[in-house]
Amino acid sequence: MLLLSIESSCDETSAAVIKDGTEVLSNSVSTQIAVHQAFGGVFPEVASRLHVEKINLVIKDALKIAGVSLEDLDAIAFTQGPGLVGSLHVGVMAAKTLAWSLDIPLVPVHHIAGHIYANMLSGDLEFPLMALVISGGHTELVYMESDYSFEVIGKTQDDAVGEAYDKVARLMGLAYPGGPIIDKLAKEGKKNYILPKTKTESVLDFSFSGLKSAVRQSMLREERNDQPLIVEDMAFAFQNRAVDQLMERVESALAEYSVKTLVLAGGVAANSLVRERIYKFQNDETQVLIPPIWACMDQAAMIGLAGFKAYERGVRGDCEISANSNMVL
Repeated sequence: MLLLSIESSCDETSAAVIKDGTEVLSNSVSTQIAVHQAFGGVFPEVASRLHVEKINLVIKDALKIAGVSLEDLDAIAFTQGPGLVGSLHVGVMAAKTLAWSLDIPLVPVHHIAGHIYANMLSGDLEFPLMALVISGGHTELVYMESDYSFEVIGKTQDDAVGEAYDKVARLMGLAYPGGPIIDKLAKEGKKNYILPKTKTESVLDFSFSGLKSAVRQSMLREERNDQPLIVEDMAFAFQNRAVDQLMERVESALAEYSVKTLVLAGGVAANSLVRERIYKFQNDETQVLIPPIWACMDQAAMIGLAGFKAYERGVRGDCEISANSNMVL
């Protein structure tokens, strides 16, 4: 079976061809990062216009690399949400048009489900499963008792962890996106600044707004004392405190839920410290999987992998379906 998948939830336009639900024949991605760096973040209207320019190109490229034609396809999967509504709309319309013209099934996919199933590229998913979802827009703990069943058991009360990285980077005068830059600087830093732990009502929930504010207060304190900010040390302090919080919540969740697989999902899954520390939870009962670095970013291969699971379960869309920017997992 050949499935074409489309992803356009934020600032990457992507199409992929998946064979039999497991084999990635192609994965074409057009990124907009260089454009949005000028704005210090994703500019929604610019993003949607660039998706319009690139959507046909990535679809053609994905088909060419896979060595298949439109007529060979058996289904179309696409990201319905969540994300930027204008960006999502471009992918939704492309998917609906193709499915209608080819008279093949249309399969809507939740963006986070895609990130979770990107871990299929690293090993077999055994259930029950726990996913630590960490990105610019999401910070969640998701429990999956069985294949393609999702229960959000913990979530951020304010900023997502990736959003906090970008905001802290901006405070320190660093470029966008902030995550990779802070990760690199933190490796050169040392324990110098002390940032407070963040408390939440639930031991499974997250909060990063206070940590961001603590960075700002620490920077102001250094300024008042006529002390130069050691950017590497502040990056070290922020990253270690943020990752501490992530690992503490995972540890609490694993104390409540017995799982066979623990996975990382989302853009921040590319963070070197997160990838290093997540393995402390691997043991004889629980395997730990992390996606390849390229699969942490938004791309259509993950949507195709999740889309095949959805297809098997009879998930279908019709010509009336639309983008859902606040889609619930």
